Amino acid sequence: MEPIFLKPVFKQMIWGGNRLGTDFGYEIPGDDTGECWAISAHPNGDCQVKNGVYAGMSLSELWNDHRELFGNTEGDRFPLLIKLIDARADLSIQVHPNDAYAKEHENGSLGKTECWYIVDCDADAEIVIGHHAKTHEEVKEMIENKRWNEFIRVIPIKKGDFFQINPGCLHAIKGGTLILETQQNSDITYRVYDYDRLSNGKPRELHVEKSIDVIEAPFVPYQVSATKETGAGYERQNLITCDFYSVDKLELHGTVAFTQDKPFLNVSILEGDGTIDGIAIRKGDHFILPAEYGEYTLSGNMMVITSSL
Repeated sequence: MEPIFLKPVFKQMIWGGNRLGTDFGYEIPGDDTGECWAISAHPNGDCQVKNGVYAGMSLSELWNDHRELFGNTEGDRFPLLIKLIDARADLSIQVHPNDAYAKEHENGSLGKTECWYIVDCDADAEIVIGHHAKTHEEVKEMIENKRWNEFIRVIPIKKGDFFQINPGCLHAIKGGTLILETQQNSDITYRVYDYDRLSNGKPRELHVEKSIDVIEAPFVPYQVSATKETGAGYERQNLITCDFYSVDKLELHGTVAFTQDKPFLNVSILEGDGTIDGIAIRKGDHFILPAEYGEYTLSGNMMVITSSL
């Protein structure tokens, strides 16, 4: 059994930049590359396997035809989607629906719960998380009267910060930010406000009514768990465990053996380089350790984010 390495899918965006090329060494399609779908089986970006007996197969094919690799997890689609996002400019202010709302209003799609790890950001970077309205009625009134400065909650950020974005939470990445996003396998986003920008001479579509429907009020910030496990050569922190995923940050300095006992484990190398079971890995690699992989040995100096169900 070997790790399943995946070939990323890139997305050019009005707000994208070139850091996925300069910082991660990817061959990007242009200097407006906003997203790297690193571990994805979504129809809008289905990653191909790069190595081994499944080389050339898409992740969705692997999920459909070889469910044993994923611990025979139930479901009609691979449950998670891992992205790197390079925001050169501000993203639109947006909100996601939950599963029930998306199923009813978006042709049976999953809703979107997601979380962000700040890989890097400018010294004075900020992010939009939440809003200042006290009630749902006030949400509607502030949006309809375009009271954006009073409505939108903007906070400073630094490298290494982590945010959980539940459905109903108003959010936006701002320019000068590089993040790793772990999310449900969904591409449903409602834009509330886009700074009146034009794309190809026209404003981008907004989803104001649906946004007002799903924004939760008042906003309650998520508190990141501070549980850390330290051993010889490593420190591991659980960033979040929720209904949809568990995300850990691993800082490795040396050679350490771990056990893969999850249905599957998504692994993203965000800093440094080293090996897994003797296979060379470096910043920008993303792979899946399948079910029953068992013990594995990581060696090197790396910062890694992992996710599982």
